Amino acid sequence: MGLRINDIVPNFTAETDQGSITFHDWIGDNWAILFSHPKDFTPVCTTEFGAVAQLAEEWAKRGTKVIGLSVDGPQEHVKWKSDIEGFSGAKAGFPIIADKDLAVSKAFDMLPADAYLPDGRTAADSASVRSVFIISPDKKVQLIMTYPMSVGRNFAEVLRALDALQASFGVPIATPANWVPGQDVIVALSLNDEQARARFGAFDAKLPYLRTIKL
Repeated sequence: MGLRINDIVPNFTAETDQGSITFHDWIGDNWAILFSHPKDFTPVCTTEFGAVAQLAEEWAKRGTKVIGLSVDGPQEHVKWKSDIEGFSGAKAGFPIIADKDLAVSKAFDMLPADAYLPDGRTAADSASVRSVFIISPDKKVQLIMTYPMSVGRNFAEVLRALDALQASFGVPIATPANWVPGQDVIVALSLNDEQARARFGAFDAKLPYLRTIKL
């Protein structure tokens, strides 16, 4: 059975370019984002790590820790960060997990149990290790995105999704298509009209099942 939304994320101890971590301890009471990559020194991944580095202040505003993963060693990560920072013009202050034995990638259901890294491997040998996991402070998976090798991730969308998750976390609301902070949200169907009024006050019933409020 693979990892699903609302599952508690696997806990693991791993080496990073910033030393050893135990994942649940590293998360602490924060939100966290794990974004994974199939190999260091690859072009699309370099642009993605740069995009994450450029958003450092935005992650901090949201009480969110970010951590990368790549199936190379910590020394390769250190060298790669020089390229990332030179390309993006931003410090890559987040750690990168060294998943050389694929243990984390397999625990997060990114690779089959029998996957291995052959001699002379390329990124294609671990191509499915291109995922984003947003994790809430209770250590549960709240969102999973997986991308093909040819499509760079849109971290503005990851940030928007994080905003939506934080706005609705533990609250009976949902966000509509293309929602951004400041726009109206949807009252959850778990509340009937009377309960919705008691909880939120007046609402705008676009349809009997589509009721919006201002946060």
